Amino acid sequence: MAFKPNYRQQRNERSRSKEQKKLEKLQKREEDAAKRKTAPGEGDAETTDEDAPDAGTASDTNPETPDGPQENQG
Repeated sequence: MAFKPNYRQQRNERSRSKEQKKLEKLQKREEDAAKRKTAPGEGDAETTDEDAPDAGTASDTNPETPDGPQENQG
């Protein structure tokens, strides 16, 4: 004869397995996020090195009129 069903035990097993799956999924997401943080940072450094001289020269120029600085006109 079969055992009498123990619904509470079955429910607890299901909830334990759900929780374990959630933790595994969260851990995988965190690992993937860590990989994305490190990998693109290395690739972006190459593009910023190329763009840095252009950005630096644009910020170094002073917007002045041909007559002189604008701050004394007023």
